[in-house]
Amino acid sequence: MNSQACPSSLDQLNFDNRFVHELPGDPVTRNYCRQIKMACYSRVLPTPVLEPKLVGYSREVAALLDITEETCNSETFEQIFAGNRLATGMDPYATCYGGHQFGHWAGQLGDGRAINLGEVINNHGQRWALQLKGAGLTPYSRNADGLAVLRSSVREFLCSEAMFHLGVPTTRALSLVLTGEEVIRDMFYNGNPKAEPGAIVCRVAPSFTRFGHFQILAARREIDLLRKLVDYTIRTDFPHLGEPSSQVYLTWFEEVCRRTAEMIVDWQRVGFVHGVMNTDNMSILGLTIDYGPYGWLENYDPDWTPNTTDKVDRRYRFGYQPQIAYWNLGQLGNAIYPLIGEVEPLQQALAVYSVAFEQGWQSMMADKLGFESFNLATDDDLITELLTLLQLVETDMTLFYRQLAKLEMAKSNDIEALFLSAYYVPEQITREYQARFEIWLDRYLKRLAQDGKPDAVRRAKMNAVNPKYVLRNYLAQLAIDKAEQGDFSMINELLDVLRHPYDEQPDKEIFAAKRPDWARQRPGCSMLSCSS
Repeated sequence: MNSQACPSSLDQLNFDNRFVHELPGDPVTRNYCRQIKMACYSRVLPTPVLEPKLVGYSREVAALLDITEETCNSETFEQIFAGNRLATGMDPYATCYGGHQFGHWAGQLGDGRAINLGEVINNHGQRWALQLKGAGLTPYSRNADGLAVLRSSVREFLCSEAMFHLGVPTTRALSLVLTGEEVIRDMFYNGNPKAEPGAIVCRVAPSFTRFGHFQILAARREIDLLRKLVDYTIRTDFPHLGEPSSQVYLTWFEEVCRRTAEMIVDWQRVGFVHGVMNTDNMSILGLTIDYGPYGWLENYDPDWTPNTTDKVDRRYRFGYQPQIAYWNLGQLGNAIYPLIGEVEPLQQALAVYSVAFEQGWQSMMADKLGFESFNLATDDDLITELLTLLQLVETDMTLFYRQLAKLEMAKSNDIEALFLSAYYVPEQITREYQARFEIWLDRYLKRLAQDGKPDAVRRAKMNAVNPKYVLRNYLAQLAIDKAEQGDFSMINELLDVLRHPYDEQPDKEIFAAKRPDWARQRPGCSMLSCSS
């Protein structure tokens, strides 16, 4: 059971591995933790595991890679994506990057539990990087073991695919494999470690390059290598921008700002809270990356964060994600400053984020409310009042917007009954609140009348952006509970439901239900840590 080539249909994949071919690597081949300088990566093999078992795979991601479902169900697939074997053309490596963690520079970080198998060019000429998370030690593992546990791997596998089907820019997940080994983790860092099942996820993206890849080179004043990495990134991931130059560097930075803004708008649209928006967890492509202590807003609370590490300062709370993304982009701008040499052009490029986010957010909220377009004269106050109302009583964000779509302008709805399913504590609904909410509804209906759109058309528009099904925290935990007992059925059932998050799916209503009371304070449902 070692990482060696094996003949299979997976050997037909077209690996070009441009990253390791065009960028300098670590000359040291021994795998031990250390500072790696003047290099973008270190070659390292996955650590073989005892008894791999395939838990699930995404047929959509397999299709992207030209892998058949028959191959996905093979023993060879299981062995390769557990890290026990390599397919022909794979050239595994871990990359070097740094980052700001919770606002403080952390120095070298790197792929501490991620090993890139290589980059595949599919039959459509698309580039897809394959990365195993939890496949063992790398030179960047610091004091950790490079492994991952089942609970965090289930969450990453499911959420990667759920986000894609929601229309949110994201990395993808090909497979989830049990290792047959146990991993010791202290889930809440409170002195109570325990053995948990080990697992490995194969993540897939056009690129896993992060802000931190550029930051570490700038921090070390490795400017020639910084330029080489930026040039590589532009030529590989942004070829439409043209050949690298000082002006193209600025255009590239603008595009990164714009893509990041679009991603954050989508996070706010569906109620996703990343939980740990460190600069090393920010994708240069504007993709959601690193599904650690994330969570989904259930009751609308802009101050909520799922990350126990952040429970005091709440730096990465839901309502602050747009500002954190801006701050992180500022750190990326600082990193590429040596290539520009002027502050003002970088500041102008960074301003693109604020404009793109504001316009995107306004358009997104207009869509959520069923408006033809955003009208500053009326809609800003209307939206502000709605978001205030959602906080005054404990209101499920996902359910509320789906129920709002059911309003009919020509009929007198039973308002109390219509929204009852969205309230967690109906006793909080006082007469004063009810009166205030009815005033807002009256304003809202008048605003809808201005557009003159039929109810059915408006409802379809709203339901196309307001999901009915999201990966609620308690659903993920129920799937984990079953999986830890050897029952993987709920993982695959959730994967199937989340393929169609905007559809009604009458036989799957249970997965649209609001959080049950037992999950309000349960670890894994309301609180998570970076431990995996």
